[in-house]
Amino acid sequence: MNSLRSGAIGILPPGALGVSLFHHLTHQSNDLDGEVCFLSRSDSSSTVALRAAGILKIQAGDELKEIPLPNLLKGDLITCFRAGELPEALLICTNPDQLLDLVSECVALLETVAEAGLLSPKALPFPAVVLCSNGIYYQRVRQVFIEKLEEATLFGRLPDLWPDLMPAIVGRWLRGVSIQTGVRDGSGASAIYRPGPSGITRIAGGDREIRQRVVQSCVERGAWFEDAGDLSPTRIEFDKAIVNLASNLIGLLLAIDEQGHFHRLQIGEVAEAKNHERLEKLATEVFRVGRAVRAYSTNDELSDQVARLHQTLDLHRDHVPSSVQWVDVQLRRGELKARLTPTEKWLLEPLVRYALAAHLPDTAHYFKSLERELIAKLRKAIGRRGSDM
Repeated sequence: MNSLRSGAIGILPPGALGVSLFHHLTHQSNDLDGEVCFLSRSDSSSTVALRAAGILKIQAGDELKEIPLPNLLKGDLITCFRAGELPEALLICTNPDQLLDLVSECVALLETVAEAGLLSPKALPFPAVVLCSNGIYYQRVRQVFIEKLEEATLFGRLPDLWPDLMPAIVGRWLRGVSIQTGVRDGSGASAIYRPGPSGITRIAGGDREIRQRVVQSCVERGAWFEDAGDLSPTRIEFDKAIVNLASNLIGLLLAIDEQGHFHRLQIGEVAEAKNHERLEKLATEVFRVGRAVRAYSTNDELSDQVARLHQTLDLHRDHVPSSVQWVDVQLRRGELKARLTPTEKWLLEPLVRYALAAHLPDTAHYFKSLERELIAKLRKAIGRRGSDM
């Protein structure tokens, strides 16, 4: 009754990234057999609004698709467990600042499983949890997860998890580093989701067989997933940070000129030769922090990272960076604020923190200067829009 749904993929929540992954996992929203579905957060007002509306609006090229939600939008983790609807894999696409709440929900699920007498390492009704949110956070969030499990054991809400159960549980804790783009225009039931072209998601960490099973399930559904093998999740996060900041942060700085004029530039414009020095400076400073925190070893070469960066930018040269799309939407709606955009916040702030902890003050100053430059550009764009009205 409470076993996992073999091959089923859950996505939590139905936000910009989650809907984009759903779109590609369902062959451009055409294969709606219920094997790819959304799960809810217990306190999400936007999910409540979507459930009430009963449809999800996805703009796919020139076509606006209205996806019926009654069979695709499930309850929260515990509700799904009790209904026998837990998917085998769960792609977590929340904002990074919501991940610790998600950790608490996962621990509560395991406590409910224990109460039902089903806490067994051989047939554990607990999905493979794939953290797909942007940012550099995997090691910290996994440590918090383990600490909360130990706390639940201390207070008698869980039995002793060592030596068998803890490895089985933590082996299901994976990192999905994705370059999948997507934008949500609006909120709640009126939101229109605009998935970007299919982008790769690399899965790292956890148990090897579980990781391979997740990748196989997603690839069979038509999405672009890859097993990162023995590479550490933190290494993959730093690799992604270089590409993400190059395309999104540098992209935003180039998309807004000194007079505040904004245009939807493509990654190919970021990759132009005149920007190479700036891109390579960015890669150098992220690499420096990555080496300080042992994400990169002494055998890793900066030149290899720079070459991969240029290759990746060239591969996606026709894409509009997700942060550029986000600013475009916010600017048109008159809702843009002169503060760090979401993706940049979840990357720059950890990099500054790590740089200071590693006694790299010049590197920390570099990242703070990028933050100041971006906020100044956003302020100009807001002012320009106000003067043009």
